[in-house]
Amino acid sequence: MDFSFGAEDEALRARARSWLAGHLVGPYERTVGLGGPGSEHEEVAARRAWERELGAGGWIGQGWEVPDGAYGQRRLSLTGQVVWAEEYAALRAPGRVGHIGENLLAPTLIAHGSREQCERFLPGIARGEELWCQGYSEPGAGSDLAGVRTKAVRDPGVPGGPYRVTGQKIWTSLARDADWCFVLARTEAGSRRHAGLSFLLVRMDQPGRVEVRPIRQMSGTAEFNEVFFDGALAAEVVGGEGNGWSVAMGLLALERGVSTLVQQIGFAAELERVLAAYTASGATSGATSGAAGCGAGRGSAGAGDPVLRDRLVRQWAELRTMRWNALRTLGAAGDAGAPSVAKLLWGGWHKRLGELAVAVRGAAASAGPADWAPDLPYELGLDEEQRLFLFTRADTIYGGSDEIQRNIIAERVLGLPKEPR
Repeated sequence: MDFSFGAEDEALRARARSWLAGHLVGPYERTVGLGGPGSEHEEVAARRAWERELGAGGWIGQGWEVPDGAYGQRRLSLTGQVVWAEEYAALRAPGRVGHIGENLLAPTLIAHGSREQCERFLPGIARGEELWCQGYSEPGAGSDLAGVRTKAVRDPGVPGGPYRVTGQKIWTSLARDADWCFVLARTEAGSRRHAGLSFLLVRMDQPGRVEVRPIRQMSGTAEFNEVFFDGALAAEVVGGEGNGWSVAMGLLALERGVSTLVQQIGFAAELERVLAAYTASGATSGATSGAAGCGAGRGSAGAGDPVLRDRLVRQWAELRTMRWNALRTLGAAGDAGAPSVAKLLWGGWHKRLGELAVAVRGAAASAGPADWAPDLPYELGLDEEQRLFLFTRADTIYGGSDEIQRNIIAERVLGLPKEPR
């Protein structure tokens, strides 16, 4: 299979690189390399302004299945989207705070929403002005999403009017900064499992009716949140009442694709840092002093360690395989197994990279902020490798656990018997 890019794509690459280089200046210069999984707390205000900068440039909504410029966006081919994503990652542009609205909610509205809903919400997303979060998981319904208990009933004072949403969501990324949340809620009293669910759009700025509580993780940061709805108004239902499960599943299928390639470029940069630490540890092993901070020095694993070398080579080879697989499956509509395979591949790979990062550092990796930087907040005292190790413990769980992904592949792709319940 030919994975090379054509002349039109390379011309776009030059334009994208020039635009990014010309705009990652001034207030945005300090955002370079910041944000993303495990670091969503970094420069949030500046990154939110960066979303508006991207919107003004027409770079949001490139893959929407609507005519070019219909909502102020620039539509690109699949390979064009890959080119933009590669250049964005290569220049270490900041982690996106608008990706949930752009890559999940917007395509879902285009596929399942009304024309009025598209006209209401897509322009704000395309301009980078309205941010979204996802209200799916609950304390008792994470991987088993059909068990959601959040309820929504029509406002009794307004026949045919808005819903009142009551319940709790958890592990909600970006909830503190989002303007809106799309919520999977039970709108049919007494319904069970997949039946009686609806896909609702809820405004987050409802004091007394929507409360967000950050969840502090062992990495010291708080990307995820609990969200409590207490009679919150939801004026919009997407896809019709009771059709929430099919809408929600359609949205989840969008979580892979081009975004996976962007993710892998970030993975490659992380792997390069681990390789550099491994190489440096060979030059400094045996040193008794002079190691900077928690860096590769005294206590680090030597660069001659054949086991570590083998693990690093395997990580490199697996990353290349993931890239080829992602390119091969781009646009593979209807391939029920592709998203699950992709999630299994990158989740396990990234977790192993975190383990490698601390293995290369050896004993030095166990030193925490209390040991060498007692005056710093915990999340600032940890270095990149320590944060990578701690945060990636969740990679095989969030976004669909490994167990769930294997069940999907077994039952829906291979046709094996369903797991006993």
